[in-house]
Amino acid sequence: MSNYPLVNFNFEVSWSGGKIGCAEVSGLTMSNDIITYRDGIAPLPSAIKMPGLRKFENITLRRGMFSGNNDFYNWINGISQNAAERSDINISLFDEAHNVVVVWLVTNAWPCRLSYLQLKSGESHAMMEELEIAHEGWTVQNDSTTT
Repeated sequence: MSNYPLVNFNFEVSWSGGKIGCAEVSGLTMSNDIITYRDGIAPLPSAIKMPGLRKFENITLRRGMFSGNNDFYNWINGISQNAAERSDINISLFDEAHNVVVVWLVTNAWPCRLSYLQLKSGESHAMMEELEIAHEGWTVQNDSTTT
């Protein structure tokens, strides 16, 4: 076990059996609603707080755009009324020896927004595309036996 925390720049995203080269992944955020409740005969003049529904933020994948690679566009373009191709997504974090040490397992993901970096004639940047995905939650595998 290392005496240093993991670094965030050595990761991989895979979906539908293929790997996606991403420059950035954001939105791995989970929270619970708070339910406040007070019974009318409670001895204290304050409410109690209980955990409510769990919520997950949408996840955003950002990557460089390559000629001939329309995977993000094709996925979002395939959405029709109340029907989207859903996919499980794995986001793996590696240690310095390139061993998988943490995996976020995202379930039933589907694309809800696609955007491209602004086109500007006076600047030179890599063209980026950004895909926002809705999903039904994620779990974390964080141990030495992760595969």
